[in-house]
Amino acid sequence: MGASINPAHAVSPEKTTQGTFYYIQVALGVAVMLATIFTAWTDPSLLPGNFGEKLPEALIIQTVIAPNIETTPTPRLNPLIALVAGHSGNDSGAVCPDGLTERSINETVAAYVRQYLVDKGLEVEVLQEFDPKLVGYKATALVSIHADSCYYINDQATGFKVSSALANPNPERAARLTACLRNRYGKATGLPLHNSITNDMTSYHAFSEIDADTTAAIIEVGFMNLDRQLLTQNPERIASGIVDGILCYINNEDLSATP
Repeated sequence: MGASINPAHAVSPEKTTQGTFYYIQVALGVAVMLATIFTAWTDPSLLPGNFGEKLPEALIIQTVIAPNIETTPTPRLNPLIALVAGHSGNDSGAVCPDGLTERSINETVAAYVRQYLVDKGLEVEVLQEFDPKLVGYKATALVSIHADSCYYINDQATGFKVSSALANPNPERAARLTACLRNRYGKATGLPLHNSITNDMTSYHAFSEIDADTTAAIIEVGFMNLDRQLLTQNPERIASGIVDGILCYINNEDLSATP
């Protein structure tokens, strides 16, 4: 009978391959060490050409220089919409005899607008009136939310106003944003468009602070006197009108039907 082979002493192909790879690694390591020792102990003048000068230099560069890996900023997946809650972080704005403040209305409406836009999948940031972030701010659109006087002026002191910058670097985009806001806000709230645009609106400070490529508008959502009930009891409706106007702009919706 032939000699039997003990399975415990059999060498599997896997182990043989791993052992071979290990010895190759050891051999390479020894070669590098010998090259380093040879360079350190050998007179550079005995080496051919400038090999004696270049080899140590190459070894130093190899150990010091790390690979230069450039990173690319992650692109924004959705449009960024900026909202300015008028007078927030600064003052109360217009104040009614009973203590109702314009700021409280603006902040409430801005909070609703933000939530509705986030629910639509957009990125939204609410800024304060003189927020340091406004300087050079970049967004698809910026809308500043305000409310008008609380004192009775006349029976025509009702409705909303929308304006962009008087001197605008992107007049066509600004005109479209204001047109969308006027159209959709009027439909959602039923309020009339009030055409008394003031210098405070056309020269609104944020217009000159933000990046020139950011399309911006300011909206006076209503008068705190004759439109008080809508402003205080239906802020969701006010917010929906602004949201519809912003979506109209970023989705390039049809504006042929105006109220």
